[in-house]
Amino acid sequence: MSGTSGPAGAGGKRLTATHATLSVICGLMLLSMMFVTLIDVVGRYLFGSPLQGATELTALLLVSTIFIGLPAVCLDEENVTVDLLTDHLPAFIHPARRLVVRLLSAVVLMAAAWCIFAHGQALSSYGETTVSLHLPVAPFAYLCAAATAVAALITLRHAISRS
Repeated sequence: MSGTSGPAGAGGKRLTATHATLSVICGLMLLSMMFVTLIDVVGRYLFGSPLQGATELTALLLVSTIFIGLPAVCLDEENVTVDLLTDHLPAFIHPARRLVVRLLSAVVLMAAAWCIFAHGQALSSYGETTVSLHLPVAPFAYLCAAATAVAALITLRHAISRS
């Protein structure tokens, strides 16, 4: 884990612990995906009986891993960036540019969280479930919306505290 650059003291330790917890959860979900795939492949090719719902489980674990990992990425500010032009800008512009980018990113993340939450409400209203396992899908949408909202708040915090 790259060091989270949070405030010193108890707040920084909480952020580091949060980052570590999110990393462990994501790692366990990736490990689970690996085992689901292994059991599915072995069952399919050795016993002629694939694991029922393996594709659904893998998809739900994958989307959960991505969205639970999002706040950890935002804590470290390790988002994917393209800096074709920024290297050629004068140094005095960079603080303002970083502030604008962080604020815009927070707004976009919050809008995405809202859209995902609204989609989750729609899924919940008609009782959407997975095909094979009949797992409700709305809780996964709510999880993704909550994780995205947390990522937005972290990004907003960075904009306020690091500018």
